Amino acid sequence: MGRRVSYFSCLATLLIGSLITSLSKNFWTWAGSRVIVGLTIPAVYQIPFIISLELVGENYRSFVTVMTCTFYTSGIMLLSVVTYLERDWVKLSYYTSAPFHLYFAYIFVMPESPRWLLMRGRLQEALAILENMAKVNGQKFPEEIKANWEAKIVESKNSNENAVNVGVFDLFRTPNMRLKTILITLSWFANETVYLGLSYYGPSLGNDQYVSFFLSAAVELPSYLCCWYLMDTFGRRWPLSLSMILGGAACVVTVTIPDDATDETLILYLVSKALLSASFLIIYPFAGELYPTQVRGIGIGASSYIGGLGLIVIPFVTYLGRENLKLPLVIMGVISMLGGLTSLRLPETLHERLPQTLEEGENFGKEWSFKKCIQCYSKQKVKTESESYENLDLLASSDGRNKEPQKLKTNKRDPEGNSIKRLVRQMSVMDTQRNVDGTMQLTHWI
Repeated sequence: MGRRVSYFSCLATLLIGSLITSLSKNFWTWAGSRVIVGLTIPAVYQIPFIISLELVGENYRSFVTVMTCTFYTSGIMLLSVVTYLERDWVKLSYYTSAPFHLYFAYIFVMPESPRWLLMRGRLQEALAILENMAKVNGQKFPEEIKANWEAKIVESKNSNENAVNVGVFDLFRTPNMRLKTILITLSWFANETVYLGLSYYGPSLGNDQYVSFFLSAAVELPSYLCCWYLMDTFGRRWPLSLSMILGGAACVVTVTIPDDATDETLILYLVSKALLSASFLIIYPFAGELYPTQVRGIGIGASSYIGGLGLIVIPFVTYLGRENLKLPLVIMGVISMLGGLTSLRLPETLHERLPQTLEEGENFGKEWSFKKCIQCYSKQKVKTESESYENLDLLASSDGRNKEPQKLKTNKRDPEGNSIKRLVRQMSVMDTQRNVDGTMQLTHWI
């Protein structure tokens, strides 16, 4: 179906479920409508993120993730204000679902993923998007690249290479891909369970449930800014692991303070919520960079849905707080620390190009070692113009399972010492152009 069709289909289904919720007259109708909403809202959040991840280069991925989570948290903060002003659940359902109608305007501006189009052999549609991107950047799409892709697409169609369909079971066919899928899913399960568990448990702490909920959302914003720097400096794996371990430890430490120390418990809760918010930010791009393009949507969807199963258990965990206020925090803290440990076995993805095919996904991180595990810094290489298209070139000629895996290049620091920390100097899928003096021009996106 593609990213766009899937997104608008899920969006329409979400709105139908929200409408049924508002009109419900009994519990079972209401519960059924919430199942519809629960099945579709992750896709409404994740599909635009996946498209953004596939449109930009490796040095923009952290920025895309931070912006996505910042708007998400801003919405949660606004929700606390709306619920404070409106206590009727029917009206509240209308107010919270009405903004989703605005997302249909995305049909005019949100493109399909060129990577997905090339994987499906739909070259002309992919070229139209890439040529428009080049035009906005004031550049011209290279004709030699276009001719090369056209020849490979014809060759692929003649050999029926693009006729192979992939599914969730392809994630488990090879050992390394299977291991990464299991570890990503376990880490996602722990992360989402604890993050949302802390979000739900926030109103139980402090003297005002609305203020506590607002503060539990507000502490996420500074953690995103810190996490942005850490992700671009030390990579994904160690910040993810440490934020989950330290956040879990902050929850467990609450057992050492007196039962009547409400303010101290709230402070430790906010510390753990800030750290878990950072890990929640990291898990999305980390998973997107580990799953190959062929199954990226399937992989992220499967991991997030399995992670969402924790939401079935977490209400029972938070209910334990009626007898002991700290017990839910201790349980969630242990889950978080275990999830943080599992992520250490995953390969680092900082400054690495996205794997495109299943074989590239199997090859990426296959030669794992303890030395690579403890490494928390990935060196970056400034690309040449020819290398900027290499990650799309393979998509035009392979179904990802019948070709020899393309060897992933090792990134190296720019020998000239050029600064690559500013956003205007970061590479994209379309190679950022250079002036005569070697400085990079600003890249614009639509």
